[in-house]
Parts: sequence; C-alpha cells; structure tokens
Amino acid sequence: MTDNAGGPVVGVDVGGTETKAVLVDASGTVLAQRRRATPPPSPDTAQRVLDVTCSLVADLSEHTAPAAVGLVVPGIVDESRGVAVFSENLGWSDVPFASLLGERIGLPVAFGHDVRAGALAEHRLGAAREASDAVFLPIGTGISAAHVHSGRVPAAGGYAGEIGQVPIEAGEPTERRRIRLEAVASAGAISRRYLDRTGTPVAGAADVARRVAEGDPVATAVWDEAVDALGGALIWLTALLAPEVVVVGGGLSQAGPLLFDPLTRRVEEDWNLQRKPRIVPAELGDRAGSLGAALLAADLVGTT
Repeated sequence: MTDNAGGPVVGVDVGGTETKAVLVDASGTVLAQRRRATPPPSPDTAQRVLDVTCSLVADLSEHTAPAAVGLVVPGIVDESRGVAVFSENLGWSDVPFASLLGERIGLPVAFGHDVRAGALAEHRLGAAREASDAVFLPIGTGISAAHVHSGRVPAAGGYAGEIGQVPIEAGEPTERRRIRLEAVASAGAISRRYLDRTGTPVAGAADVARRVAEGDPVATAVWDEAVDALGGALIWLTALLAPEVVVVGGGLSQAGPLLFDPLTRRVEEDWNLQRKPRIVPAELGDRAGSLGAALLAADLVGTT
C-alpha cells in the first residue's frame, strides 16, 4: 500500500470505445494523460478493462507515485458497493471493480459512474463551478444526466439519471408514436434517422448539423425533432430539480448555437415559473469523466 497520502491521483474513465486516464496533483493540475482503446464486448471484457486500467496506471506512475486511483465506468453502477451492476454496451454484470482493481494495484480505489463523475468535475472545475445546483447532460451515443445538489451527486443505488430511456411522443403529427428519448435525440440517433430517411450515410451528428446549416430540409426536420425532444427533457428536469444551470456535454454540444439557441428558447417560452436555468456548454470536454474519477480518488484519500 502506498504511503504517498496527499500526493497526486490517477483518474480513469472507461468509455464505450476509448479509455482515458489523467494524473492530477493536489492543486488540480493535470500532470500527464493517456488514452487506450476500450476492449470490445466479449465474455472477458471486464478482465480486459482491468488490464487496460492497470497499464494506464503503470504508465502514469512513471511520472510520480499516485496516492489513489479513481475508476469510472458506464451503465448501472453501485458506488457504495464498488460494483458495476450492468452495462449493455460493454457486456458485463455484477463486476466488483473496486476490489478487483485494488487487489491488482495495491492502492486505494474510488469507483463510480462516468456521468456522475463528469457532473462532479464540471461542478468543481468547469461550467457549473459557481452553482449550488446543476444538471450535467452529456449527449453522445446515448443520453443520461446527473444532478449535483449542494456538492453531492445522488446515485439512487446506481439507477439515477437514465433519462435517455424515458418514452416520449415523436414523429409527424399524423404518425406520432412512443419512442425512447435517446432513440430520437442522441447524437447516434440523429445520424441514424437521417440515413433512414435519405439512404445517405453521414459522418455522425456533426455532419447532419452541417447539412442543417446548408439548408437540407431532411436534416433540418431530423435536427428539429431531436432538439424538440431535448427541450421537453429540459422542462422535466427543471420542474423536478430546479437547477441553476444545465451543462450540456458530449459530442452534440459541439453544434454550438444550432443546439443552444433553440434549447434556451424552449425553456424561456415553455417554463412559466420565474427561475429558469442557464443552459451552457460543458467546459471540460471528453476529460470530464477522467477528471471526475480523479476527484473521487482525491476525496477518498483527502488530497482535494
């Protein structure tokens, strides 16, 4: 076990395609960072993810010995038990990552959820750092959310924040049907829906956004439906949680005013109570999860 209490920490964020790691000192300065491909789903994905994590920690430890490691993963995560309950995309269930990683590296391990860790990072270091109550809403391949309330991020046993699974009404007025929010409004859904309607492959949601700016009517329809669905989600979140700020992250946030202007208008027009949240882009980019993991590690050993 390390005697480097008060020293730097490592944060590791396991994504669907890439695993990112940072070495952070007590002042919050990133000393080094590394990336590896996340192993594809297989019967031994969890073991292979541990191998990648250990490799990243070893690489970063060449700079200086860390006091602790934070590891965050997607899916249903029970932080209190240190267990990854379920991940459909990565194909595991009930994996005790905290204890398994601790045994392999001989360091204290903080374990958490990628989006909740990202919310913590944006609250302490990023776009929500002046707010007591905030919502972090990353929009990428899927959609989820996390609520920061007085510095804490409720987990509800690992099930909080799965708003992408909420059914909504979508489609043309004469063909309305119930569909999950992320099947309409995620970055992945936007590109798939454009392909379905035109037969033309696109290079992700960013390509659809470019076509919207060029006046493509199909791209505009797909985009407007996605933004309308997201606007409705923001109304639910505002009614339930009353955040001061909503931080939108993920790949879709790169669309800039094409996304943020209509979302802000929707909340301004449809939410009649006096307090309305500011809707702002995330500041930490794709490092939010790994920085959040580092914060969890720092909190664990008291080096924040």
